[in-house]
Amino acid sequence: MLFELLLVFLISFFGTAFLNMLFRFFGKRGYMGNLYQNVRGGTPRAIGIIPFILISLFLPQGFNDLVLIMGVCALIDDIIGRRKLGSLPIEIGQLVRGIGMLCVIGFGYPIIGFSSILVALFIQPINISDMQPGTTCNVVIMMSLFTILAILMLGVGPVFEIPAYYTPLVVLVACLGYAPLDYLGKIMMGEVGNHSFAIGLGLSFYVLGGFVGTIILILVSVFLIAYFRRYNLTRFLVSKLHIPNPTYGDLMMDVLTGGGLGDLLRKIILGEKQHEVRNPILIILGFRRLLYNPFAPNHSQHFSHNISTKPSLNRYS
Repeated sequence: MLFELLLVFLISFFGTAFLNMLFRFFGKRGYMGNLYQNVRGGTPRAIGIIPFILISLFLPQGFNDLVLIMGVCALIDDIIGRRKLGSLPIEIGQLVRGIGMLCVIGFGYPIIGFSSILVALFIQPINISDMQPGTTCNVVIMMSLFTILAILMLGVGPVFEIPAYYTPLVVLVACLGYAPLDYLGKIMMGEVGNHSFAIGLGLSFYVLGGFVGTIILILVSVFLIAYFRRYNLTRFLVSKLHIPNPTYGDLMMDVLTGGGLGDLLRKIILGEKQHEVRNPILIILGFRRLLYNPFAPNHSQHFSHNISTKPSLNRYS
């Protein structure tokens, strides 16, 4: 096991560095398309393909299949970019990712039961975290370490005849090898990377505490993501959604339900209605963000325009 973990770290570290140089070489010559972003002077995207390959190879049989399914769908999204599906209000990549999430739920149910739904939905918060360099790595490293320590302290039994701590340990080691360039803002995980870490981390939570443990640890992870991204998310909620003085609940709701999938569900459920939230308890819990409907023609009228926070272009800043 020690040799496998060392191998995972070395491949992740050197493979990430090599892919970074390769993507930069071709990206500067215009050959990488959506995999080379015009951010910070040019940044390779989807370098998370290295930890994706490693996690899908080294996790226990069954677990690794879920990472493989989601990672392939996410990689397609990375390659295609933000192309719309005809005249429909959905991107091709979002559709492919949605199919991947449904496959994770379907193939994961015989292995981990209803926890497969939670693991699939955990993709959204981790995806939001990857919009800022180092945030996803922070969450993965912190939560993997906590899970490993908790497994050892509680004496959790083996999974598939493999020590329970092995699953979060593989995720942790793959992240440690990848992390240095991400912390420096030199590379981007892309959907393939953050989706793979989301599935791997979610499975680690299940190994530790089953369905209930998965819920609790996902919420803890959401709290961490909201904390790490609190400044940019606050500016986004104020300047773009016109939600004055966002509460921490608003930040957590944005992490949980923001993005294209959340907005699509709001369109289906709310139509063109915008519900105004005035109850102080609901405001604290973040219901202003939860019920914010970007498809409502008069949504901005329900929120104050007294913006005292410095604006940000979007939550990706």
